[in-house]
Amino acid sequence: MRRAQMFRALRWSSVLFVGYLIVTQQVMSYGPLVNFDNNINQTHRPRFDGFSGFVLRRLDDLGLRWVTATVLLLAAAFIAYKFKTWRPLNLALLSLLALNAVVGVFKLFLGRTKPRDGFDLLHAGGMSYPSGHASNAVLSWGILAYLIYRYARVDRFQGRLASAGVVLISLTICLVSLIRHTHWFTDLLGGLFIGSSLLVAVIAVDRYVPSKSQRH
Repeated sequence: MRRAQMFRALRWSSVLFVGYLIVTQQVMSYGPLVNFDNNINQTHRPRFDGFSGFVLRRLDDLGLRWVTATVLLLAAAFIAYKFKTWRPLNLALLSLLALNAVVGVFKLFLGRTKPRDGFDLLHAGGMSYPSGHASNAVLSWGILAYLIYRYARVDRFQGRLASAGVVLISLTICLVSLIRHTHWFTDLLGGLFIGSSLLVAVIAVDRYVPSKSQRH
């Protein structure tokens, strides 16, 4: 059963990674999705100043790497201490290392400029694609929800609520990024795909390697 769960998770991770590669191909070839980027970029955006602007920035912070990493590591350390196992902390570290390695490499390789620069160029020293905010949100909050589900006394309904919360946070960050003009649409779409792919891959690793401390 554990092996079957692992292969099922790996299949989903592969499907999501293929989705990421398709978006990447569109970005590199300036395909139809990039035209959609330009259409969104040219639409009128309402200005949010004062308190509303402050709220938008704080929502955007939910995708910041240092924020997500700090919350995840502290929560994983608490769960590890409570259940006397290194597994939660190991999974948190694995997810953060995978995220920084994969997303960081693609950012440096593609070097895409941000929409605020006024032009869309690759290999121009930019760090726009894929969106670190979107991938951080999916992977870090997703792993946190998974650890809570695996180690706390929660039922399937509560687990689904946690999953819905991760989706809501991720989509909110994407919407805020579009409003604040910090990312192209394809940056965010690619970030969601690669973050989700890495999330499911880490879950596959956890499902394959048994741990007596986990609650089933």
